[in-house]
Amino acid sequence: MTRTFFTDPRPRRHEGTKNVFSMLRVSVSPWLVVVAVVALGNAPAEAQGVSGRGFFDTGAVKLTAAESFEAVAGTSTGFMFGGGGEMVLPIGLFAAVRLSQFQKAGQRVFVFEGETFPLGIDSTIRIRPLEVSGGYRFNRARRPAGPSRSLTPPRVIPYVGGGIGWHRYQESSEFADDDENVNDTFRGYHLLGGAEVRVARWFGVSGEAQWTTVPDALGQDPSGVAAEFDESDLGGVTFRVRVVIGR
Repeated sequence: MTRTFFTDPRPRRHEGTKNVFSMLRVSVSPWLVVVAVVALGNAPAEAQGVSGRGFFDTGAVKLTAAESFEAVAGTSTGFMFGGGGEMVLPIGLFAAVRLSQFQKAGQRVFVFEGETFPLGIDSTIRIRPLEVSGGYRFNRARRPAGPSRSLTPPRVIPYVGGGIGWHRYQESSEFADDDENVNDTFRGYHLLGGAEVRVARWFGVSGEAQWTTVPDALGQDPSGVAAEFDESDLGGVTFRVRVVIGR
């Protein structure tokens, strides 16, 4: 049986396009959410009882659908970059919004009897997650030794969290009609953890790991490579470094 990856290059006989990714559309604008968080962060902290921070990050992701991405792009790993804003309560709870991007160049392929054959048609794959997270920061202040009784905030702050995301998937190929290119969205869930090092009062750097699952996103089209490899998750594991501006 012959199977293609993200989209089937054969002519369509019906309106619309079925492909490996069957997606859930959302009407929320990612930029409106990010702007709202930044606006709240600029409000006086005393009035809110919280601190507002901005951040940007970069890192590497290992995709769960390894065989499918290796067939098309030659690898199941790649770089991601992003940024966003977050609010931190005095008791250690936090809420964050993050927008990021993963992009990989590859080509359309078909699989016959377990062997992959490139079609020589260039394709670009782009994933843009908008993620909303909540969690807890272990930032209990300590009392220094000596006569001073003022509390000193910790320099290293571990944290854990989780949340929900909307993963926008875009695919464009050479010689493809508009109906064959893809621009849709999946819903996913994630868990994360890391540690932040406070370099200065208004500046910090953190290392973070995140596990993401986007269930039932792949393999819905029987003509797709993901169905051949029995892969259905668009998620993966991400390791990144964040630069934080704010307290």
